[in-house]
Amino acid sequence: MTYTHVIVEADGGSRGNPGPAAYGALVRDPVSGKVIAQQGKTLGIATNNVAEYSGLVAGLELAAEYAPDASIEVRMDSKLVIEQMAGRWKIKHPDLQPLAIKAQGLAPFGTEWTWVPRAQNSAADALANNALDNVPIPLQPADVPVAAKPAAEPSDLEKSVRGWGPVAEPPTRLIFLRHGETPHTAEKRFSGSGGDNPGLSETGRTQALAAAEYLSRVGEVDALVVSPMRRTQETAAAVAAKLGLEPVVDDGWREVAFGDWDGHTFAEIQEKWPDALNAWLESTSVAPPGGESFDTCARRARSARDGLLARYPGKTVVVVTHVTPIKLMVRSVLQAPMSSLFRMELRPATITEAHWYADGLASLRSFNVVP
Repeated sequence: MTYTHVIVEADGGSRGNPGPAAYGALVRDPVSGKVIAQQGKTLGIATNNVAEYSGLVAGLELAAEYAPDASIEVRMDSKLVIEQMAGRWKIKHPDLQPLAIKAQGLAPFGTEWTWVPRAQNSAADALANNALDNVPIPLQPADVPVAAKPAAEPSDLEKSVRGWGPVAEPPTRLIFLRHGETPHTAEKRFSGSGGDNPGLSETGRTQALAAAEYLSRVGEVDALVVSPMRRTQETAAAVAAKLGLEPVVDDGWREVAFGDWDGHTFAEIQEKWPDALNAWLESTSVAPPGGESFDTCARRARSARDGLLARYPGKTVVVVTHVTPIKLMVRSVLQAPMSSLFRMELRPATITEAHWYADGLASLRSFNVVP
């Protein structure tokens, strides 16, 4: 089987720091969750950071062997490794620099670097610890490795962009529609999942009808997917009536949860939760009190996107969702830093379109289009 996108999970540890060290790495199919390949090895005496970087290198090597044409998302619980590989932190330690250079050479252009909590990296951690304890873990059946493409062969997307010929396979076309205006939208109040769950205002209903009319002219739409929240359901109802499609509810596309901030304006939050707000603005891994971080929402939205790409290859899907999931999709396509979320603005009931190609690449076709 040829994979278009895979997840690399890696970890490493040292009992003593420095002390006896080992790493664990695996490659996972994001759609089925199946482990394609895995590895756990001892390193002799090393530090935690060297073990973690060694796990990263091993995971990228496995991806190159078993999924040579795939795009990659790396997930690790080492903030140091993720931030350094993403280019946000400098690599100062001389023991880490050669490993980082090797990892950079193995990571294809556009690799996503995602920090996850330790609990979400347990599979790689188990591989490392079992290597240290000399306890084998049976490998789930993996597909036969496919031959890598010659380095000089451009992707289908590159051929299309350069005018060398048509794309061999049509892309999956995801058209994101933000819900129409609600009373919270008009008053610029935080409105996430788990809060008041307002419906559309009169203006919002008019916007939804305009969006439905716009979408009726974009060409054949194969599916309509919608967040479970009231405002998206009401927006999708207008689109469904116009396109003659039955909306499919997907919880992965719901808005991020703002917790205690829900229903408050930015000024109110700044006055009541100044320290929490500053921490939230400084890092997308920080959640509002009782809420959900952007990083957590990103993992949820990415899984929802991967599900659509698997179910509707080469098709057109309208996704009626919210500000944060749409921004996260745009950030992913552009391979921009997570902080770019604070530099995007989406008006109610606007259209954003992105295409995902069979080789794992993606392109942004429109952003914040008012019907």
